[in-house]
Amino acid sequence: MTASASTSSAQRTSSAAAPLRKPRGGGPARRGKVGGLADWIGVGPPLLLFCLFIVVPMIVAVVLSFMNWNGTGNPSWAGFANWTTFFHDPQAHQSLWITVKLVVFSYAVQTPISIALGLFTAGKGRLKSIYAAIYILPLLISTVGVALMWESLLDPLLGPFQGHQAWLSNPGDALYALTLIIAWQFIPFHTLLYAVGRRQIPAVLYEAARIDGATPVQMFFRVTLPQLRYTIVTSGILMVVGALTYFDIIYVMTGGGPGTSTRTLSLDMYLAVFPASEFGYASVLAVILGVIGIAIALVMVRSSGFGKMRSQQEGVA
Repeated sequence: MTASASTSSAQRTSSAAAPLRKPRGGGPARRGKVGGLADWIGVGPPLLLFCLFIVVPMIVAVVLSFMNWNGTGNPSWAGFANWTTFFHDPQAHQSLWITVKLVVFSYAVQTPISIALGLFTAGKGRLKSIYAAIYILPLLISTVGVALMWESLLDPLLGPFQGHQAWLSNPGDALYALTLIIAWQFIPFHTLLYAVGRRQIPAVLYEAARIDGATPVQMFFRVTLPQLRYTIVTSGILMVVGALTYFDIIYVMTGGGPGTSTRTLSLDMYLAVFPASEFGYASVLAVILGVIGIAIALVMVRSSGFGKMRSQQEGVA
């Protein structure tokens, strides 16, 4: 046996005989405890705020929906009386239908325009940053300011286009006019979402598509849209939830009119609280709005695979 072989054999023997040292820090169990504590410290504050401002108000609304309360004094138990009133209230049914139409119209108008503008501003070009700054201006104006501005512009007597059709005074056109005004204000926000999402798409996917002979239209439908699916879901949920709770623009511009043609469920809830002081019935409307919003969001998340959150660079070698 050579000297080197004997030396290596001795080293193996001594290393096998030497006792194993415990890792510093208490081992894996201790590290797991520390990591769990750090996770709770990080998640704790936002979880507390979520419970305080989301979960608790929802529970209060559910409880109040079974009560009679005018805002003063002690609430009294009403059972299912408020819910029965809702199911037999034709105005509530009409408001619910108007809310559904507003959600559908808002999504149909804002989504394609936001995608187009987002892809445009995500491209290269010196002037596109200027265009992006212009797009964001409506989002910087207060909602009440937007409502008052467009109310003056659409006034057939005092506006700059005197003598044109009174869009807000026509029951058949008022809801569509409000939808376009709401879209004008909030499209810039969704444009930013799509611009950021487009910039995160790996360029190698487009290079591979060009090598395969794909046209720009084919690359849009086979590369861009699939890679933007999570952005589409996020933007869509925000649009739907926002449309369900649109109140200030409608209240300032039409007050639910002409007649009740723009009286959404959120406006119906407001009118049930302040003029009528029916907090129990208003809570029923609030619960219904919350359930509809959560249901739509869950359907969008589950149908898109958003809950699995696969990498946006899926398919990249």
